[in-house]
Amino acid sequence: MDAWRVRLSAAAESDYEKILRWTTDNFGLVQARVYADTLSLALQELCAGPSIGGVKRRSEIGTDIHTLHVARKGRKGRHFVMSRVQRIEGQNVIDVLRLLHDSMDLERHLPSDDPEQI
Repeated sequence: MDAWRVRLSAAAESDYEKILRWTTDNFGLVQARVYADTLSLALQELCAGPSIGGVKRRSEIGTDIHTLHVARKGRKGRHFVMSRVQRIEGQNVIDVLRLLHDSMDLERHLPSDDPEQI
């Protein structure tokens, strides 16, 4: 099995910071650390590729778009990891486009196909 490279877009990095800031403000620093671990574990699991349990192909949103809910393996969460699966220069790549709350309209928050945004 080939290893997958996982890259976070600037938008996903910003989402991560905003999620943790909101969690700190509303639930405290301890819970923000717990949720940071939850988000990080979901991102780390993507290194095994898009065939891991919980990853869903979302062709209704866009070409090669997948989501993974962070609530997994006994951890609670309310966010999706939205990603694009690609092969770039012979390497398997998962570009994390956004980290979005599961109540959001995912398609509305999908970044453009501009590769400079990754």
